[in-house]
Amino acid sequence: MAISFDSALGVHPQALNFRVQRTKVLASNLANVDTPGYLAKDLSFTTVMKQANPNGVHTPTPKLDIATQYSVPYQNSKDGNTVELGVEQAKFTQNNMDFQTSLTFMNMKFSGLAKAIEGR
Repeated sequence: MAISFDSALGVHPQALNFRVQRTKVLASNLANVDTPGYLAKDLSFTTVMKQANPNGVHTPTPKLDIATQYSVPYQNSKDGNTVELGVEQAKFTQNNMDFQTSLTFMNMKFSGLAKAIEGR
């Protein structure tokens, strides 16, 4: 009997991919904190996950450009830059913790599959 990794791993691979892509977007924001006119971006987890598994239908690569949103700053800057260092650092840190959580779930899934293959 063949193992379907798509059904065995569930949505976790898409969640990990989202976290990696969001890290890139947030890192870009942090790199452009002093760039005049730069508009901070973020990705919507809800939008990506709806694409990844809408009503049980598996989509291997969700479109992240649809989930990209511009961030609205809490306080406007004179140069038009919408990156707020503290806010972006907090988002980056939270995303890192979420990545670690998703990775832990993936490891648990693989551990369970290994036990099933070994017959334990």
